[in-house]
Amino acid sequence: MQYMVLTRRRTEHFGDAHYTPERLEAEAEGVRQLYIAGAVRQIWNRADMGGACLLMEAETMEDVRSVLNALPLFQSGMQETVSIVPLRPYRGFGPRQ
Repeated sequence: MQYMVLTRRRTEHFGDAHYTPERLEAEAEGVRQLYIAGAVRQIWNRADMGGACLLMEAETMEDVRSVLNALPLFQSGMQETVSIVPLRPYRGFGPRQ
């Protein structure tokens, strides 16, 4: 099943100085590995604030949470999940009856 996930940086607790190049690269490497494994299908940076929007593949919503919580910025409490939305196919592209 696919899920749309919205995350955000916890800037009320962590300022810009906490998001060091090393931490951001470790997070990027973690996401690259999830992409290679097929868990992350697409990812975008948010334009309205720090964070990301991901299209993910998983069996359950709990699997999505588990995968994200293993990433470095989530483990350190610097990033959090705002929303996880399960998706289903759009019926307008299917055969008409």
